[in-house]
Amino acid sequence: MNEFWIVAGLALLPGFGNLAGGMVAEFGRTTPRLLNLALHAASGIVIGVVAIELIPEALNNIAGWWIALAFASGGLLYVGAEAMIDRMTVGKGRGSSAMWMIYVAVAVDLSGDGLMIGSGSAVATSLAVVLAAGQVLADFPEGYSVVANLREKNVPRRLRIAVSISFPLYCLGMALVAWFLLQNAPEEIKYVTLSAIAGLLSVAAVEEMLKEAHDAKADSRTSAIAFVAGFTLFALVSAGLATALGTERNLEQSSTSPSQVQQTENS
Repeated sequence: MNEFWIVAGLALLPGFGNLAGGMVAEFGRTTPRLLNLALHAASGIVIGVVAIELIPEALNNIAGWWIALAFASGGLLYVGAEAMIDRMTVGKGRGSSAMWMIYVAVAVDLSGDGLMIGSGSAVATSLAVVLAAGQVLADFPEGYSVVANLREKNVPRRLRIAVSISFPLYCLGMALVAWFLLQNAPEEIKYVTLSAIAGLLSVAAVEEMLKEAHDAKADSRTSAIAFVAGFTLFALVSAGLATALGTERNLEQSSTSPSQVQQTENS
């Protein structure tokens, strides 16, 4: 039961990060340039999560071809979800279409965050802590961008705040679903799931966040610096948390079964 509350608490963090970013945009000053920089930083953080945590974790535990298939499946899942959103909003008014496009897209993204944290918790609590910290960093600028876009489209303030408040629920729900399904699952299934989420997040960062950043304002050298800063920030956070949680992580990794060790060596 204690682990249940740990998972629930970690899952709420990205949603609250999104909410905090939204409130900054709601009550502060927003500009297209700030939106561009925020989204580039968020993209760098997401790529950092994939490159530093998810893929290395999978490489240490399953064969490379499983990672390739799972990564492709996750990326295609995101593409399919995006196509479904496009069909749902065809023929509607511009304001309604744009609003629901943004809402559903962010809900899908936070659901992915929840799946990642729940899956990570099923592998190791320390991994879930690092992943949750990374997503808080990424979701803050994402929440900022959502509310900034809704303000630009003159969506009423009451509805903008309601939209922001609803986001933590998606992350919490999906994290608990993933944790319940995977906590007793074979280790290979857990790492295949992490690889699929890596594919989903990679496509989201490249196709969604950066596209939205380019639409907000033309890129500059500062945009590239913001991307690099986002990646660097997550790398530092990951390293710091890995040091702080190193004892637990090592104990959990040392429990790997001989068959898993043999599979890793074969891959």
